[in-house]
Amino acid sequence: MSAMPAVVAINTFREAVRDRVLYNLIFFAFLMMGGAILVGQISIGIERLVIINLGLSAISAFGLVMAIFIGVGLVSKEIEKRTLYSLLAKPIRRWEFIAGKFGGLLLTLVVNTAVMTLGVLLALVYVGPPYSPYAKEVVIAVYFILLSLALVTALALFFSCFSSPMLSTLFTLGIYITGIFSEDIRGFGEVTNNKALVAITRVIYYMIPNFHNFNAIAIASHGQAIPFRTVWQNSLYALLYVALILFAASAVFSRRNLK
Repeated sequence: MSAMPAVVAINTFREAVRDRVLYNLIFFAFLMMGGAILVGQISIGIERLVIINLGLSAISAFGLVMAIFIGVGLVSKEIEKRTLYSLLAKPIRRWEFIAGKFGGLLLTLVVNTAVMTLGVLLALVYVGPPYSPYAKEVVIAVYFILLSLALVTALALFFSCFSSPMLSTLFTLGIYITGIFSEDIRGFGEVTNNKALVAITRVIYYMIPNFHNFNAIAIASHGQAIPFRTVWQNSLYALLYVALILFAASAVFSRRNLK
């Protein structure tokens, strides 16, 4: 198997690490977690709930910003800098370039999310025991956040293959918001009893990734157990969607005229 996707992924990760925006995002994330500790101390008896809620929300929000605003520029920046032409002149297929870019940004998100997760866990240690079951469920909730970020990254990369960064951002954000409320959208269609509207809302429900499934923040903040069945179902769901989106991105990019 070719090692070119790994090479592209490592270079993408290095470029992302050199971007000062990432450090600013981490700084603000830790600032929010510090604020969560202060708010938790004021809210006697619900310190852990406040820390986990705000901490995981910060991880999700800042991860979403990174996935979208870096993801939509993965292809366009290479074209603007004209580095893509020299790169594709080497023995690398276009699908390998797409896979490498996706892997590099995903690695960046994993590293940054791990750092921010450590901040949340340290905040839990600060407020004192009991740590279990909170720590375990926090890690699972963060894993779900990463699955959703992988989907967002794939979507951003897909749109960047044929659209401008601005439109790619709007498309990706639009699908993300629609995916959060997809169940409500389907429910609205069923309530209307309009056959055409029911059909449309069902198509939206089944075609748009259901990002609501990856939200386990409330469950983790209350220390409730997350079933293993939910873990593997979400993992398989995200894997299939990401594979499908990357396949579509590779197909579009392979047909794009870069001259």
